[in-house]
Amino acid sequence: MNSIRFLGATHTVTGSKHLVTAGRSQILIDCGLFQGFKELRLKNWETLPVDLRTLHAVLLTHAHIDHTGYLPRLIKDGFKGPVYASSSTIGLCRILLPDTGRLQEEDARYANKKGFSKHSPALPLFTESEARASLRFLRPLPFDEPYKVAPRISVRLGHSGHILGSAFVQVTLGGNGDETRVVFSGDLGRSSRPIIDDPAAPFEAEYLVLESTYGNRLHPADDAKVRLREVVNRTVERGGTVVVPSFAVGRMQELLYLITELREENRIPAVPIFLDSPMAISASAEYLKHTEEHDQEMRDRMARGFDNLRKMVTVTRTQNESKRAIRDRGPAIILSSSGMAVGGRVLHHLAARLPDPRNTILFVGFQAAGTRGRMIVEGAKETKIHGEIVPVNAEIVHMEELSAHADYRETLCWLSRFKQPPRRTFLVHGEESACEALERHIHDELGWQCAVPEYGEEVEL
Repeated sequence: MNSIRFLGATHTVTGSKHLVTAGRSQILIDCGLFQGFKELRLKNWETLPVDLRTLHAVLLTHAHIDHTGYLPRLIKDGFKGPVYASSSTIGLCRILLPDTGRLQEEDARYANKKGFSKHSPALPLFTESEARASLRFLRPLPFDEPYKVAPRISVRLGHSGHILGSAFVQVTLGGNGDETRVVFSGDLGRSSRPIIDDPAAPFEAEYLVLESTYGNRLHPADDAKVRLREVVNRTVERGGTVVVPSFAVGRMQELLYLITELREENRIPAVPIFLDSPMAISASAEYLKHTEEHDQEMRDRMARGFDNLRKMVTVTRTQNESKRAIRDRGPAIILSSSGMAVGGRVLHHLAARLPDPRNTILFVGFQAAGTRGRMIVEGAKETKIHGEIVPVNAEIVHMEELSAHADYRETLCWLSRFKQPPRRTFLVHGEESACEALERHIHDELGWQCAVPEYGEEVEL
């Protein structure tokens, strides 16, 4: 029997895990952490309903933690097989996974010190050393070349244009002329964004598992660079600081690209720019290394060199350097992770800057339900950070122009590039309203049959 079992990212945008079965062979597409609401986060502590002795392999579509962050736990629980991904995804995982383990250890220590956890003691889901141990299972795959990962299962990666190394994947089940093809979109990117190439045309498939993060929305048509300039200039004029919670991989590099261009063009004032995220600093180096994925804009930028970037941006790797950035009270721009303000160094910046109305907190991407970022964007007057109540007096701005996810129109354009429509499309990695809206759009404009699976549901192919 061929089947897919949906073990994450159902009616939510986190925890992507899809178990594919072909006869006695099984592989897991993505291995992500749940984030957001407590009931979702608690799923990270549940035993994954998969017999790890029969799981042949894991395949990662890209490096973001909602697609990779459960991997150290999976290996800690007994999985010993290969974990396949593009070479640049593996490079980013070598940065993100240990850093995630370290942050979990730090958060657990801080919770124990302050006594605000209900657990005694608070424990990390996995440690930095456990995350590092998981890296030895990673195996690189090239783009556009079929590769057999298990008996009766082969895979092929295509560029999805979301972040460096991101891929959609065609999974071929069976053989000898009796084959079933399934395409998993991973996270689908957008066209005409700087740094990496646009999404490639999809591979053909009988079944499609499609992300729907922005299935109910269109991205603003405004120029992101113009909007960014406006936010920075009005904040600096009132003597404030712009704090940007951002994903360390993808979003942060695009922000640096745009902000340094604005400075070079003298369209924003020469205030200090702090990059306060060791993960983002290392990820940016990875972006510079993989020139084979750069678009023409980035190639031209590389040809001009990066001396201005080095002069403009202060990188803060250590905690002491981060504390100095927190104490800096003059106008500034601070880029720090995490993007949905659920953890990391940005929480210290938010605790320091949220109470002051001169400051601006600029959210630059999707904020999942139940996250601190979502609550602030939706108008919360206060938020709890490290057990303390912090008033929200700063200006709050949400810029969706910088989203790295395709909106529903961009998704429909990508779907229109299939030569033959899939027999059935499954919508995942979206909140319920987004899934339902994208299902209507696909049915009305393309006439395709879609389904929105439930958590744990298994579908025979």
